[in-house]
Amino acid sequence: MFSIMNIDTLRLLCLVIQTNSFSRGAREAGISQSAASQSIRLLEEEVGAVLLDRSKRPFTVTLQGEKFYKASRDLLEGFDRVLAEVAQEKRRVAGTVRVAAIYSVGLHHMGFFMQRFRHEYPDARVRLECLHPREVIRSVEEDLADVGLVSYPAALRGVDVISLWQEPMCLVCAPEHPLAVNKIIRCADLNGVPFVAFDPDLAIRKAIDRVLRQEHARVDVVMELDNIESIKEGVLLGAGVSILPEPVFQKEITMRSLKAIPLDRDDLTRPIGLIHRRRKHISLAVSSFIELLTER
Repeated sequence: MFSIMNIDTLRLLCLVIQTNSFSRGAREAGISQSAASQSIRLLEEEVGAVLLDRSKRPFTVTLQGEKFYKASRDLLEGFDRVLAEVAQEKRRVAGTVRVAAIYSVGLHHMGFFMQRFRHEYPDARVRLECLHPREVIRSVEEDLADVGLVSYPAALRGVDVISLWQEPMCLVCAPEHPLAVNKIIRCADLNGVPFVAFDPDLAIRKAIDRVLRQEHARVDVVMELDNIESIKEGVLLGAGVSILPEPVFQKEITMRSLKAIPLDRDDLTRPIGLIHRRRKHISLAVSSFIELLTER
């Protein structure tokens, strides 16, 4: 059996009574005045009582109509409150964001972002794993991580890239090294200087080598290592100098255990980017974390 009594009709009745006008109530409900009048007449037939006395201008609300109006208003308020709570629940950022990051980004950047994310979204958490660059990519491709943070991000099949920031690179040496007195370093100053380098297959090594070749500078590579922390240790031990991204040695600069000197090539920077699987559903927690990173 068809029933006229539904949420829209109850809301229409309340609008008509609140505005004391069929025309204004209908307009706010987004229907015509005749449709509003007919809907309320059908509602009265179903209820079995006259709710609005139309014999007077403007109409008046009957005793039964007043009772029905108050009940409808309370029902609508409860219904709207539940709708708002459900909508808020859908927007609630919760769950775990799985992040794979290269060591330098994980160690020197992620603490700040994880703390801020936890503050803004207390129901969500970040699970961080620091890996070799190749392992970061593999984790994203095999869905072991929702996002990956890498340097020199390259477009790969099935993986999207979001550029995040650029890190300037400086010459880093022990405070007692002869180059430590310089205010700025020209690449030519590095000719024949013992150099602690990245492994040849890493993108950062190729970027540094490219600039040195352009400046016709030939360093004396004494060590080749696959991560920044090991390179810093080699420089601290006096094995040689290196070129590293600025954010990764701030603690050592503060402690005065390392000296950083700007290069005359300000175009030598390390790009940091985020990768994620293409066409993979991104949860609200993951998208919120990506938004936090891109705001940096």
